[in-house]
Amino acid sequence: MTTIAQPTPTLPAPQTLAARRIAELGPRARLCGLYDALGAPLYQDLTTYDDYETRAVLAGIRSTRGPVLDLAAGAGRFSLPLLAVGREVTALDLSADMLALLRTELEKVPARMRERCTVVQADMSAFDLGRRFPYVLLGTTSLSLLDADGRAGLYRSVLDHLTDDGKFLLTVMERGDADGPDETVERLTGLGGTVYEFHEHWPAGAAGRTVTLLPADPPADDSPVPVCTDHVAVVDLSRLEAELSAAGLTVVSRQILTQPGERHRVTLLTTEASR
Repeated sequence: MTTIAQPTPTLPAPQTLAARRIAELGPRARLCGLYDALGAPLYQDLTTYDDYETRAVLAGIRSTRGPVLDLAAGAGRFSLPLLAVGREVTALDLSADMLALLRTELEKVPARMRERCTVVQADMSAFDLGRRFPYVLLGTTSLSLLDADGRAGLYRSVLDHLTDDGKFLLTVMERGDADGPDETVERLTGLGGTVYEFHEHWPAGAAGRTVTLLPADPPADDSPVPVCTDHVAVVDLSRLEAELSAAGLTVVSRQILTQPGERHRVTLLTTEASR
């Protein structure tokens, strides 16, 4: 079963600004994905542990104590804040490169935090940990890495790992500005001080979006320049809710995390096993 929608980097469409930037770099461009050995450090450099999604997820799990399963955990955007507030966390991800970054981050925290984290390399669409959790989490865009069969496997695996009163929290991102431009370009500063260009090509109504990340001011010499580019599928909210219902998961709350009219409309769903 194929679960990862795009296992290798995909070039942006020829007419985009991102494609022009890659052409300008010529042979210096080293294409990579966001989650592989070359791209993962760039992605991690832009990670923030105090964003609206992380705060909403932490607020959403305060009512029940117990361990948390963080799916597609990456380098720890959810896992590290959860550990900081005293939770036991199982961090699961398919990418060995992302988990290597998480382990590096864990070495920087106090031992009492590190000891509460179990790191697991596994496919979120087919895993068996032999235990159940009161909370299972899946962050923005991660769901879009799976095709329809992969999502069905994810829902089955989640149900097998929820306690009787457990909750599955997941976020979905849609276009919130139907009249906005097809392509946007932002300059973002990473934690290490590097300034990046982040290109997103997402025509309204498209089944996917292409994201491209590269240093904004590469050296003037002939040294290689990493260019992370991935095509990410789009799963709209109505389709997602229909899939969850068919799989045996009931949506018990919906929380829009972004402001009206923003390009990215992010919704946090809290679900539980259907009774």
